[in-house]
Amino acid sequence: MAVRRATQDDTPRIAAVLAEAFSHDPPMRWFMAVSPRRTERLRRLFMTLVPRFYISHGEAWVSDEPLGAALWVEPGSWPAPARTQLATAPALLRAFGPHPRRAIAGVRTIERGHPHEPHWYLDYIGVEPAARSRGTGAALLAPMLERCDAERVPAYLNAGSSRSRDLYARHGFEVTQRYELPFGGPPLWRMWREPS
Repeated sequence: MAVRRATQDDTPRIAAVLAEAFSHDPPMRWFMAVSPRRTERLRRLFMTLVPRFYISHGEAWVSDEPLGAALWVEPGSWPAPARTQLATAPALLRAFGPHPRRAIAGVRTIERGHPHEPHWYLDYIGVEPAARSRGTGAALLAPMLERCDAERVPAYLNAGSSRSRDLYARHGFEVTQRYELPFGGPPLWRMWREPS
C-alpha cells in the first residue's frame, strides 16, 4: 500500500477521513457528547488544524486507496506555539464549545502526562471504515517509525481504545499509563516507543 507525505491540497480528504474515524472514537465522543453534527464539527476542526499545525509543525501522511491519514507533531512543537493556538481557537470552540468545562478538564488531563523529552507525537491516525483491519494503519505508521529508528528519536501517543492500544503495541509502543478522562470519561493509554 502506497503512503505519501500530505500537502495542503490533501487537507479536505484528510479532514473527511479523520472526522469519520474520530466521530466513533470513545474519547472524542466524550469530548463532544451526543451531537448529530459531530462528524461535521470534527471535519471543520481538522480543516483548520491540518494545514495550520500538522503540515506546518510536523508530518502529515496520507494513503490514497484506501483513504487514511496520520498526523504527527515534531519534537519540541508540543504544545502548539501561542500564535497557532490563537489561530485555531475559534475552530476548537466551535467543535467543543457546547461543553467547555469538560473540554478544558479533558485537555488538561491529557496534557498533564505528556512527556517532556524530545519525541515525535502521533496525535491522530484514522482510515476509512472499509479499510479497517487491512493494513492501512500499519502502512501509515511505517514511514515515521522508520524515521524515528533512523534518527534515534522516541515516539509517543495516547490510545483511545483497547483495539488501537493493541495495534500500537504490535508496532513497538508500550503502555506507560492507563488513565481516565474526568467526569466519568473513558480510559486512554499513554504509549511510548523507544527507537529500535
